[in-house]
Amino acid sequence: MTNRTESSAFSDAGPERDKTPEEAGPFGPARNRRRWTIIALLSLGMTIAYVDRSNLSVALAVDDFKRFFALSDTDRGTLNSAFFWSYALLQIPAGWVVDRYGVRFPYALGFFFWSLVSASTALARSVPQLLFLRVFLGVGEAIVAPASYCWIRHNFSERERGLAVGLYMTGTKIGPAIGAPVAAWLIVSYDWRMMFLILGLGGLLWLVPWLALVRKEDVPGPQPVQAGTTPVSFGRLLGSPVIIGTVIATFCYMYFVYFCMTWMPAYFVERRGMSLSSMGLYTFFSFGGMATVAALAGWAADLIIRRGYNPINVRKGFTICGFLVACTELLGAQADSLAVALFFAVFSLSGLGLATANYWALTQTLVPGSAIGRISGVQNCAASVAGIVAPLLTGWLKQQTGSYEAPMQAIWLFLLAGVASYLFLVRQKYAPSFREDQSPN
Repeated sequence: MTNRTESSAFSDAGPERDKTPEEAGPFGPARNRRRWTIIALLSLGMTIAYVDRSNLSVALAVDDFKRFFALSDTDRGTLNSAFFWSYALLQIPAGWVVDRYGVRFPYALGFFFWSLVSASTALARSVPQLLFLRVFLGVGEAIVAPASYCWIRHNFSERERGLAVGLYMTGTKIGPAIGAPVAAWLIVSYDWRMMFLILGLGGLLWLVPWLALVRKEDVPGPQPVQAGTTPVSFGRLLGSPVIIGTVIATFCYMYFVYFCMTWMPAYFVERRGMSLSSMGLYTFFSFGGMATVAALAGWAADLIIRRGYNPINVRKGFTICGFLVACTELLGAQADSLAVALFFAVFSLSGLGLATANYWALTQTLVPGSAIGRISGVQNCAASVAGIVAPLLTGWLKQQTGSYEAPMQAIWLFLLAGVASYLFLVRQKYAPSFREDQSPN
């Protein structure tokens, strides 16, 4: 059976059963421009979200901030993870809200709430207050990923979804890329309190184009079940090897990303002796490179799929390659040379960008559109658990060993576990079928 035939058979089997506007019928240039403008807006929204969740990691590398709150390495790990306690817990409920009520107003309310919470960090005077604010920041940002992936799933077809997800996911990399140097500049120019205030309140401007452009009808409400079909239960989806493997691999992918977001600024300053400004610059290069590779890899995968190749095999191939390139971070960690260490810090995280758009697009291919909000919530919950574990485990390993070597080795092991998950669990034959008389094949 050829790749082209496999792709067609796969589409008939179910994962592309929910038609996007493009598949349902022709639409004009104005509507097409609006779709891509909203993708840019979703990417910008994710950028702001990541700036607000990662700016604390820059403050935690500042001596004045550490002295003010009398922070140990374990305290820093706990503060970096606190955001994800609520964020992870609310991912599946947020997905249900999106599947039930759409994306326009739930996203706007969440955005408004987290922006005010982020700005309020400037008022914190104790570690418990910092923890409280970080937990509530996670509450506000919980809606972001389920809402964004739901909108993309219902407005882009398989052959263009990789680029759409890739452009959207650049926000997850541009946020830390620009967030670190901007936060560092604001701290140097003013202080850490003004940094939180400016970044928190400034993001509220995003709400103006969001409410103007996004429409309620962009995402259809719950649809009646067609005659002769049986809806896939949420429990069955969760028990699928595809979802289990995706959850494991997502955790492994995000473990590395969240190490870089929460501890890499301190690693550059403490282990490599860099200044705060230089740290911000190399953090920018690392995440900026990842954003660029993510968009290009999503576009390249779409191009290959349009030529008739199986979308699952294509996106899995890009994803596995990204994990393997990311494993080169261990080479940098073992190097005595600062130049070599910085090269692999940038190269490994940029290489992981090969997976960024494609592993999320792969989930959208394998999951029915009616459940995409909840499944995106499940997947992002796994990502959020990594956000809890990575800073805590890194802080504990560093405090126990007195160095960054053990934390770096943990990253490598998690990345290899992610590769194994995609090889053995995330397979087309395990994809849930939509019809009673269909097998997973």
